Amino acid sequence: MKHKLNTITEIKNAVDDGKVVHVGNNNSTVIKDNNHYYIKYAWNNYYIRLHGKEGTRYENELNGTDFY
Repeated sequence: MKHKLNTITEIKNAVDDGKVVHVGNNNSTVIKDNNHYYIKYAWNNYYIRLHGKEGTRYENELNGTDFY
């Protein structure tokens, strides 16, 4: 059974604890690189930030849905 992660903090903590966090399906994962968190899409090796840029109105908005 999938454990749904709902907040930026939950997702970051899971990644920091060494857990694999998927986004939407098993082909997308959250990774940490140089203290920044990204969503990596396996099928095209594309990366986007986990959430909006700090200091903007989007900093608390996730760039994906269904994190587990």
